[in-house]
Amino acid sequence: MARNKNRVGSDKKAQATDSVAATQNLSGDGPLTFSTPSEFVELPTEGKFYPETHPLHNKDNVEIKHMTAKEEDILSSKSLLKKGVALDRFMQSVIVDKNINVQDLYIGDRNAILIAARVTGYGEEYTTQVTCPACVNVSKFTFDLEEKSIDKGGDLGEEVTWTDNGTFITTLPVFEVDVELRMLTGKDESYLTRLNQNKKGKDLPDSSLTDQLKMTIVSVNGRTDPVTIRSLVEHLPAKDSKHLRRVYAQTVPNVNLRQTFECSHCSYEDVMEVPLNAEFFWPK
Repeated sequence: MARNKNRVGSDKKAQATDSVAATQNLSGDGPLTFSTPSEFVELPTEGKFYPETHPLHNKDNVEIKHMTAKEEDILSSKSLLKKGVALDRFMQSVIVDKNINVQDLYIGDRNAILIAARVTGYGEEYTTQVTCPACVNVSKFTFDLEEKSIDKGGDLGEEVTWTDNGTFITTLPVFEVDVELRMLTGKDESYLTRLNQNKKGKDLPDSSLTDQLKMTIVSVNGRTDPVTIRSLVEHLPAKDSKHLRRVYAQTVPNVNLRQTFECSHCSYEDVMEVPLNAEFFWPK
């Protein structure tokens, strides 16, 4: 089956509330009251992989309120930035259903929420510095965040077998063993970020790739013990590693933010992943 990508544009967005809420006592002396507008964000996972007890189980969208000055305070908080929790606090603040824990959200759903929330605050235009792959010239380029699509994951045929637990199994081409993988959540992403920062602080070699593989792999030929998983990762041939990364990227639902970049210096043109750097939520 072909990969299922649904275009997400203004015609596909769920209807938002009025940009300015109704006021009370317009002609009286009482205070004016306002409510923040909101909109619904399409979830790449469609809620299919969350347990039945999760608020988003089998739900294909989530309601978020538009970004306000309160969220700008969160994003500019030095203490939250230092702790590395500013984006989580920001996301928790804009999600309407407070029963949802952003740490439990799958990465693809988190990305969809963050992109939609950014658009409500700063608009769809995203200007950032891009290094041209051809001439290495660094220049500013403006991307359109509305030109995104939802990638609901692909059916790779015999390469991947889904389980009832929301995990998927693939066979390595070199080692020829069955490896079971799971989708990462916000909690996993936070852990990997802290682990990488700790290693940098101690001047240890970077191992972000193998650390992520150890966290993603659930079992090897049905064996779930950490010793077996660690041994596989530490001896994994490059061809098998590439296979796992490709299968994961093509199977897991996410937001597709690939757009055409044209270098203003050498006119080089190619489709590239939109770089989500510091200017994404902290535009100058």
